[in-house]
Amino acid sequence: MNVLVTAGPTREAIDPVRFVSNRSSGKMGTAIAQAARAAGHTVRLITGPVALPPPADVSLVRVTSAADMLAAVEKNLAWCDWLIMAAAVADWRPRHPASHKLKKADGPPCIEWEPAPDILATIAPRKKPGQLFCGFAAETRPLVREAMRKLRDKNLDLLALNDVSQHDRGFEADTNALTFFDAAGQRQPLPLAPKSVCAAQLIARMEKLHAKKI
Repeated sequence: MNVLVTAGPTREAIDPVRFVSNRSSGKMGTAIAQAARAAGHTVRLITGPVALPPPADVSLVRVTSAADMLAAVEKNLAWCDWLIMAAAVADWRPRHPASHKLKKADGPPCIEWEPAPDILATIAPRKKPGQLFCGFAAETRPLVREAMRKLRDKNLDLLALNDVSQHDRGFEADTNALTFFDAAGQRQPLPLAPKSVCAAQLIARMEKLHAKKI
């Protein structure tokens, strides 16, 4: 299979020096790319700004903003059989980033916000027969309700939910505890494990979903 994976955070500029982002390290998405390659798939990894070495034998595309990541996904969408959106994409961005550094002497800036591109919502209508889409829901509450909403609204075949309110899993941690939700209504909780193990389980689940479609 041709597997397209997104990983890491996005950054949205406030001025040439500052930006708004999130705590995603890119470890989960990178582990997924590595697991997919280890399983024999051809992998392209689109990653936001992370401090991780690139995985071996994986085509790498580096991006910064949500708009950059959307453009990269759109460019590679027709190529992929599976899309796995593990990136933590910004929900909001400054509408008018300053062209010069904002000075402290001028006082707190008044920033007007606008929605950043919702990548999955944008490309969901373009999913072709045979393609599989997997998304992530990094939530603190209400976990199951948000997972079910995203699964439905974004035309996903599989959703991986993780509770990022826990310090031993999710953002920046080396471990995770995922719960899989699929379009058939099945739910599969996984125990806390290294992200490499979680990634291998996710790829195995995608392979099972693929086998059901052919």
